[in-house]
Amino acid sequence: MPRTYTNLLYHIVFSTKERFPFIKPEFRDRLYEYIGGTTRGLKGICLEIGGVEDHIHMITKLPPTRDVSEFLEKLKPSVTNWARPIIHPKFEWQNGFGAFSIGESQIPAVRRYIQTQEDHHKKISFEDEFKKMLRHANIEFDERFLWK
Repeated sequence: MPRTYTNLLYHIVFSTKERFPFIKPEFRDRLYEYIGGTTRGLKGICLEIGGVEDHIHMITKLPPTRDVSEFLEKLKPSVTNWARPIIHPKFEWQNGFGAFSIGESQIPAVRRYIQTQEDHHKKISFEDEFKKMLRHANIEFDERFLWK
């Protein structure tokens, strides 16, 4: 087989530093556009993005030459540099992230989930949501170190 064929889809979640509510509604569209453009610049495709004041969710398709950690090591500082003069001078992302592989057939459900984050977070905190996602993916974690 002379070519490589992949469909590497990820549901990526990351929060602002100490979950500070930097991402106000008046900045979201511009922030999401910047993240989408930066994702394209990193050879990825942002299929969906959404969130609330203190975190975002993305469905991202990455090429086989770009791993998730490397992608976020480039994306987060770029977004921070863009956001500081526009959103807040102390804008910063929390270290770490959650990344969950998804299949093509899961895109519609994950897309709906991302699009309804505001309603979702009227019922559950980000902390509880993230722990639930980790448990659902059978990812072990120690709560003592989860937010540090």
